[in-house]
Amino acid sequence: MLFLGIDLGSSSIKLSVFNPEKGISVGSVTVPDFEMPILAAQFGWAEQDPESWWQYVKDGIKKLGAHQNIDLKKIAGIGIAYQMHGLVLTDENLNPVRSSIIWCDSRAAVIGDEIYNKMGSENCQKQILGSPGNFTASKLKWVKDNEPEIFEKAKYMMLPGDFIAAKLSKIAQISTSGLSEAALWNFSEGKLATEILSQMGLSEDIVPEIVSSFGIQATIHPEIAQELGLELNTKITYRAGDQPNNALSLNVLKPGEIATTAGTSAVIYAVSNQDAYDKQNRVNTFLHVNNTELQKNNGVLLCINGSGILYQWLRKIMSTDRNGLISYEALNAEAAKAEPGSNGLRFYPFGNGVERIFNNKNANSGIQNLNFNIHQSSHLVRAACEGIVFAMNYGFDVMKSVGVSGNIVRAGNSNLFLSPVFREIFTNTTQTTLELYNTSGSEGAARGAAYGYGFYNSLEEAFDGLKCIERIEPNSTLTSRYQDIYQEWKNHIKIEL
Repeated sequence: MLFLGIDLGSSSIKLSVFNPEKGISVGSVTVPDFEMPILAAQFGWAEQDPESWWQYVKDGIKKLGAHQNIDLKKIAGIGIAYQMHGLVLTDENLNPVRSSIIWCDSRAAVIGDEIYNKMGSENCQKQILGSPGNFTASKLKWVKDNEPEIFEKAKYMMLPGDFIAAKLSKIAQISTSGLSEAALWNFSEGKLATEILSQMGLSEDIVPEIVSSFGIQATIHPEIAQELGLELNTKITYRAGDQPNNALSLNVLKPGEIATTAGTSAVIYAVSNQDAYDKQNRVNTFLHVNNTELQKNNGVLLCINGSGILYQWLRKIMSTDRNGLISYEALNAEAAKAEPGSNGLRFYPFGNGVERIFNNKNANSGIQNLNFNIHQSSHLVRAACEGIVFAMNYGFDVMKSVGVSGNIVRAGNSNLFLSPVFREIFTNTTQTTLELYNTSGSEGAARGAAYGYGFYNSLEEAFDGLKCIERIEPNSTLTSRYQDIYQEWKNHIKIEL
């Protein structure tokens, strides 16, 4: 018996097959071979084609069978992780009626603010623990107001992972956790946030069947099973947004446990058993994947939009057509050539849409103190790494103000955490111990699928074999140095804001 995990990101889609009896991943692929484009017809917009996601998922499953020597017929359950907050609108036949408005699209932030002010901060925060902000519900309202002919064609609103699940099963569904990511979950009453829909002039009919994060949600449609070479009885047994799933992948399931990642965006995600929220809406609270009626588990999330996408930008501008793109490993090595503080160069990584930690302001990226006679490429790369971590720590301070606590942070050994320099900056700036694990979002989704299917009796059992591969403690000398640099960086942010 095997389980498939799908991790739908904005740059790529990763698929892993997990053997629960051995407790190991037995195969994985990443599709496509290039980074998926983000379409930006106007400043602040960001869209992707849902049908292209679906085609890549099918390509990935077929590659697992053809090139990884995996018997796809043995896959019993599928788990799906996905980029959060995106809007996918489909007709009754599950065909998209427009491109997906993805997580970093900024166009609907004003709408979210209007609804928040109309409802009143206390009323709104009591229900959804924040503001509709730039989340899925506000994007849905934007389409209704600005594209009425397209909106009329829409039968279902879904998040990106729900769309992939719907294409697999031909059944439209959304999870309770997903509704909270969309700003459509009433925490105080434990149900769909109908008042938010009402204030936006939206009917709850557009919300598909609501399911839990774990469990037998749907069966793969026979036509799809035959096309992909899957068993006819294959089930969809787990779905979650990428950040709750990243926490799951790292076995971050209990209050006080903290996960982080630095992919396209940079995130710190902490589990809490309280309905915690920031009155300024700079961090956000969602249902964690293991939340139940008997055991409250929320995820408090900090997100910095410009992280891996900044590294991707550096990779492009530091490359030449003659030699091709410089590798990320080479960027990491370049950063290591510069000393902490980057010889006074400061980087502000805010160039990928509105930032929640600044109340949805469009705080654009910037470089400070650049000296043409002093600074080299190594300073630029290291300053970028420092700026990303400083922005994360800025938000981490907000999280602590709403009751988040913990001195150990877990991360996958991937993306920017592959960089020793980035790990050093993170550990000493946040003053936490960093634990690295050799896992991935797609493997976590596969483990989640195994639990949702019923192979494991508990999530603790599902992650029993997950081991820490490296533990990095703060260094007192470096901590003092980075705190000084961070304070200088932070003071400049306050002046700019």
